[in-house]
Amino acid sequence: MKWSEISIHTTNEAVEPISNILHEAGASGVVIEDPYELVKEREDRFGEIYQLNPNDYPEEGVIVKAYLPVNSFLGETVDEIKEAINGLILHQIDIGKNTVTISEVNEEEWATAWKKYYHPVKISEKFTIVPTWEEYTPVHSDELIIELDPGMAFGTGTHPTTVMSIQALERTIEEGFQVIDVGTGSGVLSIAAAMLGASRVEALDLDEVAVNSAKINIKLNKVHDRVTVRQNNLLDGISEPVDVIVANILAEVIVRFTDDAARLVKPGGYFITAGIILQKKQEVKDAITTAGFEIIETLQMEDWVSFIARKN
Repeated sequence: MKWSEISIHTTNEAVEPISNILHEAGASGVVIEDPYELVKEREDRFGEIYQLNPNDYPEEGVIVKAYLPVNSFLGETVDEIKEAINGLILHQIDIGKNTVTISEVNEEEWATAWKKYYHPVKISEKFTIVPTWEEYTPVHSDELIIELDPGMAFGTGTHPTTVMSIQALERTIEEGFQVIDVGTGSGVLSIAAAMLGASRVEALDLDEVAVNSAKINIKLNKVHDRVTVRQNNLLDGISEPVDVIVANILAEVIVRFTDDAARLVKPGGYFITAGIILQKKQEVKDAITTAGFEIIETLQMEDWVSFIARKN
């Protein structure tokens, strides 16, 4: 099916009435591009990393978008939408620029457009991340290949925080180690840990979408005999000691469970943390050392930091 994207450049004041007009015209939902989103404080329920591109937002005003099916009535529908928006002036509603643009979107392209930016990437000395829809021939016989389809879960394996986490796992995992992956997302770190020789990996995430995505990727990479995935809030309810805990989530979330990590990591074991924006580096470092870990290595890529800490 083909869809038509209708985009209206307007004001904050007009967002709600224009959204209602679009709903009444047959749109099942609207997209609101408000530059306020770039500075808004966010609740990180699952430790997501928010990266918004300023180029996606107008310098002033708000853009409201909706999608309508392309059919013989589309022209009339668009004219009715324009007329209804212009009518808001009669109710003393500021509609701003009121620039209306129409573009056609193919449903299949819409659902998979992001995939064209995601290709096989060698992210460390040992690992190459390969999207499930790409063909790839290993360059070296000892190269470790992780096939990945992140779906709706965070974690394509190519973000700096994921790359550093996998590099940290390479430095710490030994054959037979037991590992917990907190905030597993697509499951990429759990898969890497198993491929590096871990005998048991617990992949935990609070988000049900991530749990389902991780289960699929773990089966795809044939490590489901060593990796179990389940929904869990951080380290709540876990009591069995492990050799490594890895957490690629926001700094604000990491500092909440450093004491739990210290309780569960065996003496000589490791606590790997990533997802730390540079400005939060000291805060996380202080929380980790206060919990009883010694930071033995700090990794940095772009504006992101990762710590490898050891329990004495």
